[in-house]
Amino acid sequence: MTASPTTEPWTLNPDRALPADPVIREIARELYATTRDLPIVSMHGHVPVEWFAQDTHFGDPAQLLVVPDHYLLRMLVSQGVSLPELGVGSLEGSLPAEADPRAIWRRFCAGWKHFRGTPTRFWMETVLVEIFGVTQRPGPDTADAIYDQVQSAIDDPAFRPRALLDRFGIEVIATTDPAWASLEYHELLAREGFAGRILPTFRPDPVYTLDSPTFAADVRRTAEAAGVEATGYAGYLDALRTQRQRFAAAGGTATDHGPYLPDTTPLPDADAARLFAKALRADADDPVTPAEAAAFTAHMLFQTAAMAAEDHLVMQLHPGVARGHATRMTALFGPDKGYDIPVAVEYTRALRPMLDAFGHHPGFRFVAFTIDEDVYSRELAPMAGVYPAMKLGAPWWFLDSPEAMRRFREDVTETAGFSNMSGFVDDTRAFCSIPARHDLARRIDAGYLARLVAEHRLDLDEALEVAADLAYRNAVESYRAR
Repeated sequence: MTASPTTEPWTLNPDRALPADPVIREIARELYATTRDLPIVSMHGHVPVEWFAQDTHFGDPAQLLVVPDHYLLRMLVSQGVSLPELGVGSLEGSLPAEADPRAIWRRFCAGWKHFRGTPTRFWMETVLVEIFGVTQRPGPDTADAIYDQVQSAIDDPAFRPRALLDRFGIEVIATTDPAWASLEYHELLAREGFAGRILPTFRPDPVYTLDSPTFAADVRRTAEAAGVEATGYAGYLDALRTQRQRFAAAGGTATDHGPYLPDTTPLPDADAARLFAKALRADADDPVTPAEAAAFTAHMLFQTAAMAAEDHLVMQLHPGVARGHATRMTALFGPDKGYDIPVAVEYTRALRPMLDAFGHHPGFRFVAFTIDEDVYSRELAPMAGVYPAMKLGAPWWFLDSPEAMRRFREDVTETAGFSNMSGFVDDTRAFCSIPARHDLARRIDAGYLARLVAEHRLDLDEALEVAADLAYRNAVESYRAR
């Protein structure tokens, strides 16, 4: 039997993602009501700083909501839509991107059914209904009407990045910036009244990766930005320290690191210097081997912890991703197009050198993320539950779904407690989805805490306090400047 499509206006149930059990749901409603409108602290994301500095017009619905969102891209690609058809052209221009944004939008709406049951569905329906006032569910027959409605909102001068910070309730947002960033846009924003609200985050991955084809050029760019000569290993470290200080002076409170593996084993300085020099030579007859590159990255993560203990920038680590899994597609279209796939990761032995050295250091702060659920209860929660320097990062990327968020709370709370959590991170380039992502996390946490109250494992006043901690206060405290 085929159900007829509804003719009622498209609305969202206020209890979405809350527990189905009526007793627990009633408690969850009360908890969620106290966190729903708390300010958003977005300390890990990828919204370009240029958007805020230039207060950019967002262009069109496709460029705002579809093209930059790899969650959308990867699902539609899995159903046979090509990246160029979704507005992503090849790097060398042989496969040009679709030039008609309305055509891109139609393809997204035609594929709406494929997002059923995914967190992308929750985020996108929240964006469309609550931000743009859409009352028709996306589909082939409604695509043009929705496009026009969204375009009308985008064209309103009130719909600019700076104004949306207030509309979305974003108290602080951090961008992610390369090691060689000039920070001119952040300095401009600070002069225009956004100091302490739009913060840079230091991301040095390319200059930690010896076998990257751009390693030498990236080191030179970093040294030039720092005003330091980095022809040798000692100068390279000085350039990194200088840039970290510049980021901190511009308001940054964190660094961000996404190595393939989380190994933190240090090398003797002489070995590190030798490998660094070898990478700069880029001798085709004596290339840096994968093992050498991995050893140098591990060494630099240890060095990062040492620097963090001195300058107090929070060290964020999120390993375990095989980036660009589709070799040909990555070569054609570049990174961050949906082809990054999780791998299994071991943390206990990998983090031991760093935590042995700095886990009790009063100046060191470290947040560990993962997309390998197997390690939550076995490795990460026990470590976060004993090392004062370590916080456990929220579920992110492939784990930012309702079910995975619930599993996260169930797996880690009994060992790490709530106080050793860093707070939610949205980790997104899709600016308009930020409030939706935080809202989903707050709903899931309200449901989890409500169950503890219903089972008499937590009093209601305690649950109310914890809900606010998880939604707001933990993130503020974890990333507070020192």
